[in-house]
Amino acid sequence: MKIQAIHHVSLLVADTDRALGFYRDLLGLEEIERPPLDFPGAWLAIGEQQLHLLELHDPDSGIVRADHVGRDRHLALCVEGLNELEGRLQAAAIPLRGSRSGRNAIFCRDPDGNGVELIATL
Repeated sequence: MKIQAIHHVSLLVADTDRALGFYRDLLGLEEIERPPLDFPGAWLAIGEQQLHLLELHDPDSGIVRADHVGRDRHLALCVEGLNELEGRLQAAAIPLRGSRSGRNAIFCRDPDGNGVELIATL
């Protein structure tokens, strides 16, 4: 037995349209077909992997998150053109932090407080 890859990551969101504004419209992920389910949400492609946005109750709502996303649960994405994306995030007034390790990476949170790390690819 050998685990070969991550198929998808699911994030809880309060409003699918608002989350799509961040992940699809701002980050540029492609929305893909979602199976019929009994709750709202959206599926997005990340290469051969997927991000599933689930509009469901968040049992962690109200919990104070770590100040630095890198010290909290987060989704890390490899980005070609990180400087361009950083400019788009700044223009959208998304608070950003650089990597403390010295890597070419930035951290932010989506509108629901989910942590996102964006790492430059060569």
